[in-house]
Amino acid sequence: MDFALSEEQQAIFDMAQGFGAENIAPHALHWDEAGTIPKTLWPKLAELGLGGIYVSEEHGGSGLSRLDATLVFEALAMACPSVGSLLSIHNMCAGMIDKFGTEAMKARLLPDLCAMTRLASYCLTEPGAGSDAAALKTRAQATAEGWRLTGTKAFISGGGYSDLYIVMARSGGEGPKGISAFVVEDGSAGLSFGGLEKKMGWRAQPTRQVQLDDCLTPPENLLGVEGKGFAYAMAGLDGGRLNIAASALGGAQAALDRTLAYMAERRAFGQRLDQFQALQFRLAEAEIRLQSARTFLRQAAWLLDKADPQATKFCAMAKVLVTDAAFEVANDCLQLHGGYGYLADYGIEKIVRDLRVHQILEGTNEIMRLIVARSLIGGK
Repeated sequence: MDFALSEEQQAIFDMAQGFGAENIAPHALHWDEAGTIPKTLWPKLAELGLGGIYVSEEHGGSGLSRLDATLVFEALAMACPSVGSLLSIHNMCAGMIDKFGTEAMKARLLPDLCAMTRLASYCLTEPGAGSDAAALKTRAQATAEGWRLTGTKAFISGGGYSDLYIVMARSGGEGPKGISAFVVEDGSAGLSFGGLEKKMGWRAQPTRQVQLDDCLTPPENLLGVEGKGFAYAMAGLDGGRLNIAASALGGAQAALDRTLAYMAERRAFGQRLDQFQALQFRLAEAEIRLQSARTFLRQAAWLLDKADPQATKFCAMAKVLVTDAAFEVANDCLQLHGGYGYLADYGIEKIVRDLRVHQILEGTNEIMRLIVARSLIGGK
């Protein structure tokens, strides 16, 4: 069993880390304050092949593996978890179109998505349907013109910012089998957005409600087969959970790196902070937690790439293990900075704010534990 990255994988990590250090990190605090990310950033990422990470090369993508993707998102999150996570959502959407869309849909949408001249957002959650996503109420009514969608989606990253939205809506009866997936393009009649949400973290990426009021989408914008939308949504979330975990890991690693540098310079009681054994133990604990989280994350990604029957369980376990560890490490790094950790200029408090939501989205960590428990007890 070889745990080492291949030369190609190490190059992917180094490329993403270098891009983040040069093009994202210097602006992260400003974008956090401004509440938006310049759209000029995305084509630059696309030039590196990061606009269609899972999309086949035939349609302009990079055709990378899920393990490769965790390297990309860990590396980018070392510059800013918020930016990397929005890129992850875009890639999840592009990957769903590549996997489930018709050839005509792929030819029409994927070139722009891979070039990131258009950005995509994912619309599953509703005000009354979060963890119980199969209870969603947004309706899709078939008409002679196509489909008319009515409902509201909540907590949508990129709402009012993106160019198209993959929307899960109920085209049939109750339960998961009544849900279909649709591509709703910006500018569609009946599509509007709520006000900008004021959030604890992830402030750089705009988050709004997506409102559909008899919103017309053409028949060719049905994604895949009618009634399969919920299955598509869940399939996309396995990889999404790995990416969110990888982004949390990258943010926590950045916090630890900054803490090591700070403690090597800061002096108290006649010596550097990193010379106090009690504080050394806390640094060691952070390193242990991040290294073990990284190993487990990559194992889960490897299983997903193999289409292993246990992949969903391992993705859920990785999401819990990594995001919990990452937040706790980042929070402890803030503590080790003392009062300076509470100041925005040091960047630690932003990482803590950003990482908190990783324990909630793409399925709360409580739901992840439910997935694991059900896999253990089965039908017992």
